[in-house]
Amino acid sequence: MSFAGRVALVTGASQGIGRACALALSQSGVAVAAAARNQEKLSELVAFIEGTGAQAAAFVMDVAEEEQIKSAIKAVIGHFGKIDILVNNAGITRDQLIMRLKRADWDAVLNTNLTSAYLCTQQVIGSMLKQRWGRIINITSVFGQTGQAGQANYASSKAGLIGLTMAIAREVGSRNITCNAVAPGFIETAMTSSLGDELKESAVKMIPLARVGTPEDVAHAVSFLASDAASYITGHVLNVNGGMLMG
Repeated sequence: MSFAGRVALVTGASQGIGRACALALSQSGVAVAAAARNQEKLSELVAFIEGTGAQAAAFVMDVAEEEQIKSAIKAVIGHFGKIDILVNNAGITRDQLIMRLKRADWDAVLNTNLTSAYLCTQQVIGSMLKQRWGRIINITSVFGQTGQAGQANYASSKAGLIGLTMAIAREVGSRNITCNAVAPGFIETAMTSSLGDELKESAVKMIPLARVGTPEDVAHAVSFLASDAASYITGHVLNVNGGMLMG
């Protein structure tokens, strides 16, 4: 799949799934605007991408801060001239049982995982409408589909992303803009690396493909949905979970 001339903004691009998405898109010829809070990791990623002959630039942005989103996306458009593809990937967890879950941890997760996707989409949609072409891809989670004990805030934010995806798909479909979601299952990232071996082993037992997923597994799905090959797919949730959830 070739994306020559396209520009993508990937949030949470400094590590894990976001980094894999940035790399996969760049390998297909996309110019990548990599956004995250960690300047050092972003600079390393951009240097790596540029070393392959592709275009990339780093934009420091905390998606929990509306003004940072606005200024960073303005800078991206100023640098590249447009944004064709938006990957709303940035996310955090603040796990706790509902009876002990603090309001601050609820707000932090909803703001970072869900509200940021609305704000980023709002800032890029004008560029997409003007050119009558766009791809918006939201990274949700299998737990946004099934729920998960101790993750009421995280599951709610990811379920909200699915609803947001479908609403946006209906709003902008007539302008040749698609909006889809990718729902990863158990993926080996920094977010899951702190889980104990026993928990990981029990998780694998629930996966028909009998392995934990990789960030690249998710990135391949994102690249497909961003391409012209997926031009007749919108409002869809693409499961990348090894069969952990079917149907």
